[in-house]
Amino acid sequence: MAYYRLGHFEKAIPCFQRHVIIANRLGDRIREGNACGNLGSALYKLGDFKTAIKYNELHLEISKELGDRAREGHACGDIGVAYCGLKDFETAVVYLELQLTIAKEVGNRAEEERACRNLGQSYNILGDFRKAINFNELGLKIAKELGDRIGEENIYGNLGIVYSNLGDFTKAKDACEQHLKIAKEVGDRIGEGNAYGNLGHVYSSLGDCRKAKDVFEKQLKIAKEEGDKTGEGNAYSSLGNIYFTQGYFIKAVDYYERHLQISKELEDKLGEGNCYGNLGLVYHDMGDFKTAIDYLKLHLNISRELRNLSGEGRAYGNLGNSYHMLSDFENAIDSLELSLKIAKQIGAKPGEASSYGNLGVVYHKLGDFEKAIEYYELQLKIAKDVGDRTSEANGYGSIGQAHCCLGNFQNAIYYHELGLEIAKNVEDRQGEAEMLYGLGSAFEAQGILSQAVDYYQSSVKKLNDIRADLQLKDDWKISFRQFSETVYASLWCTLLKQGKVVDSLAAAEQGRAQALKDLMKAKYSIQPPYVESDTMEEEISSTSRCMPPNTIFIALGKQEIVFWVSQEGNDVKLRRKEIVEKSSVDDVTTFLQSLAQETRKEIDVRADVKCEDRSLELRDETPTNDTSDEQAGSPSLHLNQTSLKKFYDLIISPIADLIRGNELTLVPEGPLCLVPYAAFMDTNSKYLSESFRIRMIPSLLSLKLITDCPVDYHCKTGALLVGDPWVQEVKYQRRKLRQLPFAKKEVEMIGRILDIEPLTGTEATKDAVLQRISSVALVHIAAHGRIETGEIALAPSPTRATGRPKEKDYLLTMEDVLNARLQARLVVLSCCHSGRGEIKAEGVVGIARAFLGAGARSVLVSLWAIDDAATLEFMKSFYQHLVEGKSASEAMNRAMKSMRESEEFSGVKYWAPFVLIGDDVTLEFGATNRLS
Repeated sequence: MAYYRLGHFEKAIPCFQRHVIIANRLGDRIREGNACGNLGSALYKLGDFKTAIKYNELHLEISKELGDRAREGHACGDIGVAYCGLKDFETAVVYLELQLTIAKEVGNRAEEERACRNLGQSYNILGDFRKAINFNELGLKIAKELGDRIGEENIYGNLGIVYSNLGDFTKAKDACEQHLKIAKEVGDRIGEGNAYGNLGHVYSSLGDCRKAKDVFEKQLKIAKEEGDKTGEGNAYSSLGNIYFTQGYFIKAVDYYERHLQISKELEDKLGEGNCYGNLGLVYHDMGDFKTAIDYLKLHLNISRELRNLSGEGRAYGNLGNSYHMLSDFENAIDSLELSLKIAKQIGAKPGEASSYGNLGVVYHKLGDFEKAIEYYELQLKIAKDVGDRTSEANGYGSIGQAHCCLGNFQNAIYYHELGLEIAKNVEDRQGEAEMLYGLGSAFEAQGILSQAVDYYQSSVKKLNDIRADLQLKDDWKISFRQFSETVYASLWCTLLKQGKVVDSLAAAEQGRAQALKDLMKAKYSIQPPYVESDTMEEEISSTSRCMPPNTIFIALGKQEIVFWVSQEGNDVKLRRKEIVEKSSVDDVTTFLQSLAQETRKEIDVRADVKCEDRSLELRDETPTNDTSDEQAGSPSLHLNQTSLKKFYDLIISPIADLIRGNELTLVPEGPLCLVPYAAFMDTNSKYLSESFRIRMIPSLLSLKLITDCPVDYHCKTGALLVGDPWVQEVKYQRRKLRQLPFAKKEVEMIGRILDIEPLTGTEATKDAVLQRISSVALVHIAAHGRIETGEIALAPSPTRATGRPKEKDYLLTMEDVLNARLQARLVVLSCCHSGRGEIKAEGVVGIARAFLGAGARSVLVSLWAIDDAATLEFMKSFYQHLVEGKSASEAMNRAMKSMRESEEFSGVKYWAPFVLIGDDVTLEFGATNRLS
């Protein structure tokens, strides 16, 4: 007992064990029972809850045998507390209620107070807040009678949490302040830290983020000083919540992941589940809804496992939000209604308000604005009742949006202004951006365009500030940009309504390929990498300077395609093409996607194609001799190329009279990033590539960053040719990769033209490639590649480890390329579909973008897999012209022409998929090219 009271539980346990053994040998059941109880308590203190329960159950058994009701009650309490440690609160409640019954029977007020306190805590976690309050208040009364200051302190802490869960923040604040006061008086440092944590949650809910952050940092300091890992984890989670609310996503995730690590170390399933829920919320707000759902399902599963109704309700609500953003309205409504049902059941007012608001958003999206407003007003009423300022702001904004859709613009402005004021007060930057956008929409709908533009610009600036805090987290920036697409589009469209041609171009450019531009700024040492122009005037001036002549910038409006065409002297002309062909249910983007698919069918890109599968995707998209869906077009469609003519009419005809010279630089958007411009056909059946050399750029600034980078940044000589790496020893995601004999033949042929020895087979290792990739002007890779992430499978680097090589030994990632300082003028990616990727607001996110972000000046890719023999023919002609001193675009154009004029490869599917992205480079070839 002396060791136990000193906190030396490891030393106490062997003594208690010997006590149990000796008492058992002597047949002294009283001492044996006491010893089992003491041993159980010590094991509990060390976190060995299962063994603690075993000895406490022995104590209970002996107490019953002896008819000692007082000790029987105490043993029940110990078992209940141990089950709390295992997060099995339902079983805990059974034993704790037995403890309470017996304590009342024998008149043991101290035991009664202990049972009430633990029951209150258990019911709180189970989400039955009314029972939690009843037991805590009963326990508090007894603790005051007994003068038990520690018990009183703990109960005030429990009450603060319960009242917060109920949304009664006034009572919660009072309870937390009492908890803090007593903890300081009795010198309970860990209790003081917990009190700061609970008080921080109250301040956060009341919208006072500064006070909340201050007390959470005090909680964290005390927890670290006292070695309280549970308190430390809770403080990390709470600070993460503050940073998340303010839109600092990287800091939020950092703190959540620290909490998750501690929760796993402590085997705290409840804490682990909350961490998953918090991470899901961050990914949701960054626009990565699929990842959000993965985390939220983990939270839901753990909450169900622990029978934690409160956590289960939150998880359902958050899942409903993410399903809604993916337009899965059925799952969204089901999840939100379950969340609402649980919130009502357990009396969780904040959860109830959140469910009403989220259901309103779904019905808003479905066009039922009246029903949406009903739900929004229910949310708003509760938010006001409980003093939840953030929820109140969201309610005002949502009602404002619905009124805007109903044409009640003055109401819309009124509600958005109320929401904006609160968002500013609680420092909710994303909320501010949303309110500013809502105000812009209301003024635009009334035709008050100047005020609409002001609000849209303010919203964009706020979003850019949030993006800046994401630093160089590329995937996060891509997701966040997707989430804020509507704001950028609204700004340029409204400027266009005002007749401000260059201003609208600058606004559209500002939202184009943002994450890629940040990568490139960092790569070319333009610091800080994420700062935008301070004013719209600077943005307009910058845009005008970086738009070379004969550049066509394309954006998609609601009913039209918009073109900005640059001419000599920075003169920019505007043209618009209304889309009348689309059906009433299609938007322009969907229509263009369908037309692009039809084009691929007409070209018959898969028919009679004999090519190696160089894709690392799990689903094979390049079947040999495939006669499936993409060949479904009729022979007449194949001959007439109807879709290619339609594309010419949509994209080229509106601007044909503005184009000068024989070179086109395109800055496309959405599905127009993945169409074969070279094969667009005019009314005379002449292909666009017969008149122009064509290349694409992701954005105007990305091209300017390349052309303005230091003269000596990109290498001028040297080449690295990689083909058919040896992959027989590896399995990529359980898939065995095949060797690529045509890839080997391809690079060997190019090697003869350039007089360079290629890396093939076992020599094409990851180490060998990384050693050379930073010192050459040309990189040509013919290997297995993954479209979206840019990973390329190389031969495994020799390692001392035995067994199958790990991914890091053979997989070339974009992080590897970034670290190796890629400085190539031209990268040729001869991998399946190397020009494709997932179309997002950021642009096409794929392997070509990855190499541009890693430092390549230009990238040559293919939109679809073509015949192996055709690839050889194209590459042979391309490199022959490149060696002659032709630029990359000229060499590509002439190679296409050569194939068109050949008997075997004149079909569009053979020569049209090749695309040059980035600058139009010229390479120097000579003796220095040879790799030694």
